[in-house]
Amino acid sequence: MAIAYIGIGSNLGNREENCLRAIELLEKRGIVVKKRSSMYETEPWGVKEQPRFINMAIEVETDIGPGELLRILKDVEKEIGREETFRWGPRVVDLDILLYEDLILKEPDLEIPHPLMHERDFVLRPLCEIAPDKEHPQMRSTIKELLNIFLRNRQSSSKP
Repeated sequence: MAIAYIGIGSNLGNREENCLRAIELLEKRGIVVKKRSSMYETEPWGVKEQPRFINMAIEVETDIGPGELLRILKDVEKEIGREETFRWGPRVVDLDILLYEDLILKEPDLEIPHPLMHERDFVLRPLCEIAPDKEHPQMRSTIKELLNIFLRNRQSSSKP
C-alpha cells in the first residue's frame, strides 16, 4: 500500500462541508484516510479577487497508482459540483496530489511532488500538521523545514 498526501481546498458554497464531502467520497471509493489536518482559512493565491479559501490536507493509504488516483480526484471534484473556470479561479472544491510515496513524476497532466507546494502557505501549513517530518523527494527538506523557509522568506520580503 502506498501513502499519498492530498491537498483539499474550497472557496465557493459551504467551504467546510465541501472539504468534508470530498473526504467522504474518497473513502467511498476505497481510499483509506489515515490522517487529516485542521481546516485553515486562507487568502486566494494567484487570482486575489475571489472569496477566501478553506484548505486542509489528508494522508491516504491506497493501492491505486498515481494516474488512477488523479482520475478519482477529478471525479470527486465533479461530483461535488466543480466546473472549469480559469486558472487559479474560484472553485467548489480542488483536490491535488501533493506527494505520493517518494515518487518523482512529470507528465503532461500530473506532476508529483506538486510543483508549487513549497511556495504555498495554504499547502505547507496543513501538510506540516500531519506530516512534519515527511521529506520532499526533490528538495531533500522536510515539510516542516520547507514551511520554516517559506515563512522566513515571506517575513524578509515584507520588511522595508
